Amino acid sequence: MPFSKVLLSINALVPLALLAWDVYHKRVGPNPGEFMTRTTGMLTLVFLMLTLAITPIRKITGWNDIIKFRRMLGLFAFFYGLLHLTTYVSFDRFFHLRSIPADVLNRPFIAFGMTAFLLMLPLAITSTNKMVKRLGGKRWRNLHALVYGAGVAAALHFWFFVKSDTRLPLTFGFILLLLLAHRLFVRFYPPTTGTAATGTAGVSPASSSGFAQLKDRD
Repeated sequence: MPFSKVLLSINALVPLALLAWDVYHKRVGPNPGEFMTRTTGMLTLVFLMLTLAITPIRKITGWNDIIKFRRMLGLFAFFYGLLHLTTYVSFDRFFHLRSIPADVLNRPFIAFGMTAFLLMLPLAITSTNKMVKRLGGKRWRNLHALVYGAGVAAALHFWFFVKSDTRLPLTFGFILLLLLAHRLFVRFYPPTTGTAATGTAGVSPASSSGFAQLKDRD
């Protein structure tokens, strides 16, 4: 694995190490379960936004090498989303799995959170180069457009969860709106030059959604 990806992996795991340290030293307040659930949820949103920001950054700055980090960022978003779901099942539902469907129906923020996770699940499963070849480029790109739906669902999950101070959910929502607006702008007003349209990474504007690029190799 290239050193740049090793460095990214280490930095992506630092928040988890800090969380484990705080839990071990009992620095998570009177409700450790809630603290862990909130923290892992926030990390999921952060990595989702970073994943969605890769293509706009590449297109605006011309920094094509940044595309090689998109797969890893997306997988870390799924990883923290899985941890977030695990903390919910553990500390909120106490592993009473049969109670989860009713909770999804009764609490909107749980429904949006489940939707975000379920949308990320097929993206994580199909993020490998082997799955790209098996699905074919067009079907793979169409499937990985779900990442934007996952981002919207995750932002709404956070919005409905927060009961008073909505500044942070609004901030995430605004960032997501900018990323979606950029995607729509590029779709309807594509670059006219061949270099801007495809870039040296070998990815067309239509393939800008998802966790990995077609020619990315780990």
